[in-house]
Amino acid sequence: MNALLPRPSILSIEPYVGGESKIPGVNRIIKLSSNEGAFGPPPMAQEAIIASAREAHRYPDGGATKIREAIGAKFGLDPARIVCGNGSDELIAYLILAYGGEGTELIMPAHGFVMYDLTGRYAGCRVIKVPEKNLLADVDAMLAAVGPRTKLVCLVNPNNPTGALLPQSEVKRLRAGLRDDILLILDSAYAEYVTDPDYDPGQALVDASGNTVMTRTFSKIFGLGGLRLGWAYMPPQVADVLARIRGPFNVNATAMAAGIAALAEPGWIERSVAHNTEWRAKTVAGLQAAGIKVWPSACNFILADFEDVAKAKAADAALRARGIIVRGVGGYSLPTCLRITIGTAEECQMVIEGLTEFMKNV
Repeated sequence: MNALLPRPSILSIEPYVGGESKIPGVNRIIKLSSNEGAFGPPPMAQEAIIASAREAHRYPDGGATKIREAIGAKFGLDPARIVCGNGSDELIAYLILAYGGEGTELIMPAHGFVMYDLTGRYAGCRVIKVPEKNLLADVDAMLAAVGPRTKLVCLVNPNNPTGALLPQSEVKRLRAGLRDDILLILDSAYAEYVTDPDYDPGQALVDASGNTVMTRTFSKIFGLGGLRLGWAYMPPQVADVLARIRGPFNVNATAMAAGIAALAEPGWIERSVAHNTEWRAKTVAGLQAAGIKVWPSACNFILADFEDVAKAKAADAALRARGIIVRGVGGYSLPTCLRITIGTAEECQMVIEGLTEFMKNV
């Protein structure tokens, strides 16, 4: 018998499984399973990645000074209140470990990003998943779930994997209804894709309170998922906490150089948003014309609902037969759905054609 055992909550965690990228026997793969940017990394970022190879023997700047300054200049934020990480997942983990732990509770929507659940259990928190209304976070239900041991509330807005966007008034109402000793983490990984003029990714709430953090990423619109670069904007006292616990070189030099270059790429965000808005609408229209339910999305992906588990699996198989990989979301308790990234125009058209043909034969 093995006497060396971890905390019981660790054994309740199932390892995270990312979107697939290969199909045996298929040469050309259309990967639409991980919400990666349609155009890959910006050209200037690619050049920075190549140039950084010559300095790969040097340790990176442990304070991430230049990338924090570049982020601050781009988004109008105080660099001293920005912390960078090895992807935003690392920063989320730091926050949960620092403010959660054994005997505390973490509240999240039922279909929220899975890393909150996994990291919450890793930290020893009791994770409470609150039912949603029509795949939209229910603020009243989340506030009702708050108890004396609640220390963290996590909200992805717009949400992954549903794409749902909670109105700004509801986000503000959520923060206003929480105690001052509860940290609200606003995950805004898809912020750049949102076109709603009333949307705020979290800056305003961070500035208005001492207990809200906004997390962001370079993995989506900036196409740097493979380099793992995330950042968070937070109150000074929270930044001080993360400075005490993060690794001294937690962000590599290549990622920082690429991030700085990506922020400086002229028109990159505008071009990417225009493409995403156009082809998200065309893909939704094409799937709806084929008889498929599609949930509203503010992100660079859509959630197609086949309203039957077997049908969803069959649709997934039909796309894979064409070399197209999308994401089944049964792990998010959405077994009748497929999450489909908005890729290039050609890739979106291939999805429309593939699923239209599938629906004709079921």
